[in-house]
Amino acid sequence: MEKLSVVIICFNEEKNIGRCIDSVKDVADEILILDSYSTDQTVAIAESKGATVKQEVFKGFIEKKNKVVELASYDYVLSLDADEALDPLLADSIRQVKKNYTNRAYRMNRCSNYCGKFIRHGSWYPDSKIRLFDRRIGRWGGTNPHDKVLLQENTGVEHLKGDILHYSYHTISEHVIQNDKLSSLAATAQYGEGKETNMINIFGRPFWAFFVSYVIRAGFLDGLYGFVIAIQIAHMTFLKHIKLYLLNKSAK
Repeated sequence: MEKLSVVIICFNEEKNIGRCIDSVKDVADEILILDSYSTDQTVAIAESKGATVKQEVFKGFIEKKNKVVELASYDYVLSLDADEALDPLLADSIRQVKKNYTNRAYRMNRCSNYCGKFIRHGSWYPDSKIRLFDRRIGRWGGTNPHDKVLLQENTGVEHLKGDILHYSYHTISEHVIQNDKLSSLAATAQYGEGKETNMINIFGRPFWAFFVSYVIRAGFLDGLYGFVIAIQIAHMTFLKHIKLYLLNKSAK
């Protein structure tokens, strides 16, 4: 049986880190955390639960995730955020594949908990992601803050049963604040890549994002919070495009 490292990045996650570690104890041969010098009890909680904690100044989500993968003891890694946890079915699926890795990368669904409710429709579900992979053929890439695992060409990917449970926002206010932060990261990253936008995108993309989440992907089935999430997705899309537009306008 090939061993598995569970790797987690975090900063000030004392409310979440214990739950995350507890959910992987039965599948991990190593739990490695890369912390960005948390000022709360994150490190103390993690160490009390048997995790190894290393620290590094935050340089970006992609950079941090690649660093913790590099520091892991074993080649097969399961990468999680501190506000995530495995549900029992997914934990069992991972235990089964550990007995005989038939692929070098594994995909799983992510189910977000929003203000106390798990969201099962809209743009947030199934939110399928590659999180378990052989680091010799994969690494984190994409554009901050939208990271993703990039694999060597022709790498087989198997889908596992069960969900990553993502405990996202406890209040709508938290979501609004995070939209502002993440849209700034996204606009800055796209500006650095030489990308531009226009007034059509600024007004049209948010509307389309709402329509996809709420209507096409049936976000309305999640009730009030399905509507709120679709509005917030549109808001995030608007902020990203208007900030990118203003960055390019300022440069010119």
